[in-house]
Amino acid sequence: MDWGLVSTVKAAPDKVLAFVAHHLALGAARIWLYFDDPVDPAFDRVAGIAQVTAVRCDETRWAAAGGRPDRHQNRQSRNAQAAYRACRLPWLGHIDVDEFLWPARPVSEILASLPPNQLTLRMEPFEAMHDPALPDDIFTARAFRGPLKSRHAHLREAALGSYAALLPEGHLSHTNGKSFFRTGIPGLSPRLHGAFLNRERLAGPPFDRRLPLLHFHAQDREGWLAALPFRLTRGAYQYHPELQAHLQQAGPEEIAFFYDRTQTLGPDTARMLEDDGRLIRADLDLRTRVAALPV
Repeated sequence: MDWGLVSTVKAAPDKVLAFVAHHLALGAARIWLYFDDPVDPAFDRVAGIAQVTAVRCDETRWAAAGGRPDRHQNRQSRNAQAAYRACRLPWLGHIDVDEFLWPARPVSEILASLPPNQLTLRMEPFEAMHDPALPDDIFTARAFRGPLKSRHAHLREAALGSYAALLPEGHLSHTNGKSFFRTGIPGLSPRLHGAFLNRERLAGPPFDRRLPLLHFHAQDREGWLAALPFRLTRGAYQYHPELQAHLQQAGPEEIAFFYDRTQTLGPDTARMLEDDGRLIRADLDLRTRVAALPV
């Protein structure tokens, strides 16, 4: 069963190429990339790839779409809805450029196995852990920690130490996951973490354990520090007031300690998480996949 992806992107060209290369290798039939910066240098690097539809989000594009939303989350949703309307494939997934599917079976097989009345598939996010010993692979990590919700509450203190209360579900970023949407459904409208159907939020199914999502949210220390001011004011952390307040008040030494304690793993903690199904080990080999792209 054919499937595609849509993403609103604003990232270095090598990261956009890594996203495209990984998902084409998994079998994506079409990838829609909406460039939030219309003069993004990454555009020319991917626009010539046959399976990629690259769109510059310039004034003309937004004028035709009824105006440019101020919040990036709303721009992402608008772009996903546009790709959904254009998509002629049976399924379309909506993820970010720093998120990578890691299926246990071919994605096409997983989607084909779903009952006809299931409109979405939900993917559980696993956050990439920082490991300074790894060689650079564009997005660099080999260990990914899953959410620590109520059934895994006993792992929080061991994994996060004194910061467990600041990260009650064990992640810096979202724990709601991302979705695939069955196409051709009247009234269905994709969003960031789910969908609306006839203007009402669609109750999604449980996470499909066969298709986790690897999220490179903070595995790059310098990148995380550079993105921190935006995330505290307009990004993900504004929705977590206690975490937001702590990081806004913390000095450089405390922020560095917080990062090391929550975004790196010792071997004992890694084994404990793995035993409970809260750790995925994966080698994406992104540089090799980028080198194989027809560009």
